[in-house]
Amino acid sequence: MQGKLYGIGVGPGDPELVTLKAARLMRECDVVGMIAANGEKQTAFEIARKAVPEIESKEQLLIDIPMSRDPEVTGRNRDRAGEKIKAVLAQGKDVAFLTLGDPTVYSTYLYLHDRVVQSGFQAEIVPGVTSFCAAAAALGTSLAEGDQPLTIIPGSYACTETMLKAPGNKILMKTGRAFEQVKALLRENGLEKKTQLVERCGMEGERVCRSVEEVTEPPHYFSILLVKPE
Repeated sequence: MQGKLYGIGVGPGDPELVTLKAARLMRECDVVGMIAANGEKQTAFEIARKAVPEIESKEQLLIDIPMSRDPEVTGRNRDRAGEKIKAVLAQGKDVAFLTLGDPTVYSTYLYLHDRVVQSGFQAEIVPGVTSFCAAAAALGTSLAEGDQPLTIIPGSYACTETMLKAPGNKILMKTGRAFEQVKALLRENGLEKKTQLVERCGMEGERVCRSVEEVTEPPHYFSILLVKPE
């Protein structure tokens, strides 16, 4: 009998935001999977461990997927990762694969999910609290009201400049090393004073900035920008 893969969102950082369903599945699954950078466990595991201490004693499946902007290289890396997961599922073991925030928003998990499903294995996505919802809560503000549209933008890509001109509010994610370029674009579009930032939301060292004008150094990779033009 084959095992089942569960892509589990553990939320943005606060272990108390891990859902009841996510916690139950982590307890029930045979194996805990996660992305590992340079062989080290990722942040998602640390969040999950605080919510469900029992997972520390479970078998762990570490998946290393080197990042690349070359589609062919990236595809091969994801294929290899998918094969590792399928090998465990073929042993009849259920896998709880942990991911930050929600598995459906800019998550590596979905690429693995598709490969597993296409090979005939069962897989289920378990939603988690998104980083931008948690960031809005930390700011004490809404993401969108009434007829306001909300646009989610990957900040380190070429589409950023165009999407900043779209109507309504914007969420900027994945700015990373491109933060200074993004900040310059915000300034050029008259949005610098209308953009708030939350760094390491729900984690140790969380920082809330009411304007990106306050940010004088590149923020942590785990940062969310909320642009509210009105």
